[in-house]
Amino acid sequence: MGLWDTLSTHAKAQFLDVIQWMDDSKNTLVYRFPIFNQAIQDGGKLVVREGQAAVFVAEGRLSDVFGPGTYELSTRTKAITGFFESIKYGLNMPYKGDVYFISTRQFTDQKWGTANPLMLRDKDLGAVRIRAFGVFAYRITDPAAFIREVVGTAGLYTTDEINGQLKRKLVSALADTIGESKIPALDLISQYMDLGDALRQRLNGWFQENYGITLTDFVVENISVPAEVEKMLDKRSSMALVGDMNAYTQFQAANAMEQAAGRPGGGNPMLDAGLGLAMGSAMGNQLGRAQQGPGTFNPHGGLSTPPPPPQADVRYHYNGAGGQGEHTAREIAALVQQNRGGVHNVWAAGWPGWKAWTEVPEVSSLLPPTPPPVPTAAVFHYAGPDGASATFGAADIAQRVKDDPAGRHLVWKDGFASWKDAREVPEIAGLLGGGPPPPPPR
Repeated sequence: MGLWDTLSTHAKAQFLDVIQWMDDSKNTLVYRFPIFNQAIQDGGKLVVREGQAAVFVAEGRLSDVFGPGTYELSTRTKAITGFFESIKYGLNMPYKGDVYFISTRQFTDQKWGTANPLMLRDKDLGAVRIRAFGVFAYRITDPAAFIREVVGTAGLYTTDEINGQLKRKLVSALADTIGESKIPALDLISQYMDLGDALRQRLNGWFQENYGITLTDFVVENISVPAEVEKMLDKRSSMALVGDMNAYTQFQAANAMEQAAGRPGGGNPMLDAGLGLAMGSAMGNQLGRAQQGPGTFNPHGGLSTPPPPPQADVRYHYNGAGGQGEHTAREIAALVQQNRGGVHNVWAAGWPGWKAWTEVPEVSSLLPPTPPPVPTAAVFHYAGPDGASATFGAADIAQRVKDDPAGRHLVWKDGFASWKDAREVPEIAGLLGGGPPPPPPR
């Protein structure tokens, strides 16, 4: 075939100088460039923008993947020589191939949720159903694998076509993760971020191998129980706030009596009288026991709080002068009392380390307080009237002053700027008694 015949054959073909994809959508994953009945000109350009990749499929076989940049479409370009294999025939046979553009940006804010409740065996609530929802994000990190495993020959592929499969896989993995974690349903609210991170790490390898995509984020926004379970939990919380039900009943009865007393006379007198007698009888029975302990209703003092129920003695690990072992707080207090000056260390589950017995209120509160050390008598350097110099306590010096009141008695100790007359020192002057000391000799 001559040149003229070749040009005639391709007269209807459009020679493309630039192959590029201007993506204006927000959900397109793959776009096949329309080159049916078109010819790609040798020496043209391929433009791949940031957030994109281009995949050449030559005669049904994936040829190469191109990242962001501008490439010359030429038989002289080694990377795409195979793609333009038909050019060597001088355009005698039409080019058979495709160019796919893949968006490699993140696709965020993809919604997920449980279509049906997940059954969970919970240690607090028993068998319970939970629902969950949130958002996730992903991006294509292996364009060739995505084309090969997911897209096939589709000319346009959007997030709507794969999100359903991704959601089902995510919900299935979430159910496994929650079940394996054994976290109580009421504590799941404090684990949302940890659950999301654990599930993302768990699925990323599988997604990359089977889809060529990477799960970049998984957010658990809410995990909830059925409405009837929520109502029961609300009732349980209300009962916990009420505390003593007998006292609460008395309080409600008192309010009812007050409202009845303030109601206009248009009511039913017989009904009011009967109601008043019934409540009065109940109140009388309860008020008769008002002195039996806390937790009853007192019309003057209101509701009293019942004391906490007695608890079993907690056992602590002990290591000290009394040996080693597990003891109650009372037993440890007895060991401390036997050797108050010894070392007594205590530890319990959940503590970061051992504690001295004085730091454990359950033990220290059982022992009498340690008396402070007895103050030591002050000691002074003394210089007497006979020229003698020695060290004496305040009592000895006071006695010497009494024995020789006319003599000169000087004292000094640490903190004094210079020697002082013994009578000027409060510790000594207080022992002299009988009014102010005699004036020092001239």
